[in-house]
Parts: sequence; C-alpha cells; structure tokens
Amino acid sequence: MKATGVVRRIDDLGRIVIPKEIRKVLRIKEGDPLEIFTDKEGEVILKKYSPIGELSEFASSYAETLSKTTGHIACITDKDTVIAVSGGPKKEFLEQDLSKELEQLMDDKEVYLSKDNNEVSIPVIKNDNRERKFNSQVVYPIISQGDVVGSVILLSKDARTKMGETEQKIAQSAAGFLGNQMDL
Repeated sequence: MKATGVVRRIDDLGRIVIPKEIRKVLRIKEGDPLEIFTDKEGEVILKKYSPIGELSEFASSYAETLSKTTGHIACITDKDTVIAVSGGPKKEFLEQDLSKELEQLMDDKEVYLSKDNNEVSIPVIKNDNRERKFNSQVVYPIISQGDVVGSVILLSKDARTKMGETEQKIAQSAAGFLGNQMDL
C-alpha cells in the first residue's frame, strides 16, 4: 500500500474527509459509492464501488453474444473501466480507464452512432493515442434507476462497415437488459 502522508481525524459522526488530491487521482466524485473492506492487520480499505461490476461475469457472456450476433467488437463498461470485451483484443480494452470523451457521453446520457466512415470515432480508453482505430461505432448508456452505470459499445475496424439503426437497436436492447438486471 502507498503512504500519502495525509492524516485526517474522524468527526463526531464517524466521518472522514478524503483529500481532494486523492479523490482526483482515484477519480472519485461526489455521490460515488465506495465499498469498505478491512484486513487482518486492522486496515480499512475503501474501493470505488461499481454496481455493474457485480455483473462482470454475466457482462462477459453478454458481450460474447453481442459480438457473435453482430460480427463487431463488443465492449461493456462501468463508469470508469471496460469490464467485458469480445471479438477484439482484450488486452487493449479490458480493465482500462475510459476516455474523458466517453465519460462525458455517459454523463450526458447520450447515444453515439457514427454512421459514416468519415466521422470521428469516440476514443474508448484513456490512453488512446488519438489515432483513428475504428471506422464506425455505437455507444449506448446503461441506465439503472435513472443513473448511468456504464455503456454498451459496438466497434468495427472494417472500412466497409457502417453502423446503422440495427446496431443501435441491438446496443439499446443490451443496455436496457443490463440496466434492468441492476434493478433486480
């Protein structure tokens, strides 16, 4: 574990303030849920909670089905990372931080569809070097109880592929289904 040198006191209600610098590095925003763990040495560990991460095994199976059905790369994300990939390079995507552009798309609850090959694709992961890798894509937010908890993404490297209403409807169905699973 990495020491930060920051010391905070617990107030009379049992609260502690996580310093702004640490929240920024860990991408923790106001209202984000945190899981609390303890270990044998008595240490308290806070971890950013991902509700859709609870479904990661299920999401992997769903991504595989999406990829086989559409012939495209399928990614499923939570709000911070890619949690499932099928039909494409897992090392490139899996457990990678999401790009600011994708996070903003989700925050705005927007659907993105690049119909033509001349449109710019949204970078999926944070360390994307901005070169255009995908000729077309669909991004659909996963919404549970009114909040965005992730996204379903379909990608194609084939220059002849144009995503359309069919791919958008497939992504919408997947996002709706995953969102409903969160509500159960």
